[in-house]
Amino acid sequence: MSKMSGTNLKKKYQEKIAPKLAKELGLANVLAAPRMEKIIINVGLSEAMEDKKALETASNNLAVITGQKPKVTKARQSIAGFKLRAGQPIGLMVTLRGQRMYDFFEKLVTVVLPRSRDFQGVSLKNFDGQGNYSLGIPEQIVFPEVDYAKVDKVKGLEITIVTNARTDEKSKRLLELLGMPFEKG
Repeated sequence: MSKMSGTNLKKKYQEKIAPKLAKELGLANVLAAPRMEKIIINVGLSEAMEDKKALETASNNLAVITGQKPKVTKARQSIAGFKLRAGQPIGLMVTLRGQRMYDFFEKLVTVVLPRSRDFQGVSLKNFDGQGNYSLGIPEQIVFPEVDYAKVDKVKGLEITIVTNARTDEKSKRLLELLGMPFEKG
């Protein structure tokens, strides 16, 4: 995917989408229109407790997908039933902002989601009431950068799109205009 395409999405937002949103929502200033602030990608790794190599492999995959080095997330408290101790690595997280955020979002809606099995559109029920949208991808192999031959275990990703819209309706309209394929219903 070229660097130019994400730039086009950002430019499209600034030139077409923001003015349209401002007009639809009755805002006097275009800068008050809802916008994406960041995209957070999480991967849970229960196998990282026994296998240190799993953390490294997943970290490399996530770095290739996002173009940014992931941060290791650690357990906050010990849970005996899961044989988990506080401070143990249990996952990875990447926060994308600015140009990388637009590049990733465009890749997500144009390449990754359509490649998902039986894709009918993303659910309208995944808004959190604060204008943010969460989405689960069951397998990281739908990303074109991931080399299927090097994948030892298929892992899922959780993607959260954080917007400055304070309501789900405004956020939904923003994501629709940016190209998010919501399910019909």
